[in-house]
Amino acid sequence: MSASTVEPGTRLAQRFRLEDRVNESEGATLWKAIDEILARPVAVHTFDPDFPRVTEVVTAARAASRLTDPRLTQVFDAAEDDGLAYVVSEWVTGDSLADLLAGGPLEPERAAVLVAEAAEALAHAHEHDLHHLCLRPSKLVWTTGNTVKVLGVAVDAALAGLTTDDPALEDAEGLGRLLYAGLTGHWPGDEEEGGLPAAPMIDGHFCTPRQVTAGVPGYLDTITCRAVLPESRRSQSALARPDQVAEALADVARPLPISYTPPPSPPHVPAVSRAEGLETQQRTYSSPPPRANQPSTLNRVLMTFVVLLVIAAVGVGAWTLGRKLGNPAPPEAARSQAPPSATVEPQIVKPSSATGFDPLGDDRAEHPELAKDAIDGEGDTFWHTTNYNSATLGNLKPGVGLLLDMGKPTKIADVIATLSTAAGSSVELKVGDSPDLSSLKTVAKQKDVSGKVTLTPAEVATGQYVLIWFTRLPADAGKFRGTIYDVVVYSPGTA
Repeated sequence: MSASTVEPGTRLAQRFRLEDRVNESEGATLWKAIDEILARPVAVHTFDPDFPRVTEVVTAARAASRLTDPRLTQVFDAAEDDGLAYVVSEWVTGDSLADLLAGGPLEPERAAVLVAEAAEALAHAHEHDLHHLCLRPSKLVWTTGNTVKVLGVAVDAALAGLTTDDPALEDAEGLGRLLYAGLTGHWPGDEEEGGLPAAPMIDGHFCTPRQVTAGVPGYLDTITCRAVLPESRRSQSALARPDQVAEALADVARPLPISYTPPPSPPHVPAVSRAEGLETQQRTYSSPPPRANQPSTLNRVLMTFVVLLVIAAVGVGAWTLGRKLGNPAPPEAARSQAPPSATVEPQIVKPSSATGFDPLGDDRAEHPELAKDAIDGEGDTFWHTTNYNSATLGNLKPGVGLLLDMGKPTKIADVIATLSTAAGSSVELKVGDSPDLSSLKTVAKQKDVSGKVTLTPAEVATGQYVLIWFTRLPADAGKFRGTIYDVVVYSPGTA
């Protein structure tokens, strides 16, 4: 089979059926195809007979197939035989950075998270001597599964015939350009890229992100300059490798994944064969559902039980009424009976302040500037610990946490903390009248938890200070870090 006969419907390796041409460029064609064995979409590159770099592309694809970071596009197959070469890789669905920027710059933290994930993935590729060399907004995707994907590692450079003497520096600068684009909605190049306008310039130099867009945090402005704007570094060292970019962005808190609420189950529909063109959602019953107007055995048993309860209740009521009529209580006794106590709901008590708490660390603090984000009632802001090399905080200390100052001694009934969805957190609730660790008493604890966690003391605890204390941290992008998105403190209500 020659490349000239490649058309929709062609099957490669007796399993990959080409369906739709996505684009063509300089003798290389990208297809959306179907893996007929695994019944999933895949991306396939095919090449014209005169495409000059077939061997380089296939070799690069085979090398990329050994990469294990899930944030890099997976290569499934690559072959060059029978006059036809092809590369089969993962089909990625989602929004590219170019798509996300169609409405303007991203929130700074959002842009930083996307690039931080990409930098960590590319650092993994560089450890295996594989590079990208042509990072563009279309190559960074936020998938429909709420993950980051970097498209085209090694393969895109081979397709374009790109080489460089310093691939680490080229990819670090590419990451800096992506961060600049995410923060400003502009591309730091002489021409438009991916629909983004070129970045503005002053005195022949690109403006920094803070000069282009208001509200860009200073540390992100500095990281961008260190990666891609040498004239604006102000004598700070350059970020010359992807792992250095990843390290600079390591303290950016990862976003809470979007929760998925399944839709309500549809009413039962009689099964139809697939040949009729209708696929129905299968529902499993332990026994056939009861037919209309024919009560099941269980229903008859329940009805009999209810009737017996009613008869018993009537009998007990009649007997009680007879006793009261025969032996009326004296008025004084009736008046002395106390009314039943009313049920009082716990009340939410808002802390007056919060701080990151690390009494045993060198700086005796743990990102205190972020602590307010855990008590602002907003689900998309958060406080997080420093990154550690192990779940046990690198064996450096017994714990770190978030300390709440309630403003005055307060009775504590429950504390509900929303953690990250990564499993593995162990947390304790400590309460006391002093912010010293030795004065805070542990009143509740939970192990191996994630998401929304309720910490309830065995009995109501009282104190001005409430500490959520991490003794074990969950994994987070190759490191270990605790995150708290929201904290709600409940105090017993009063009648």
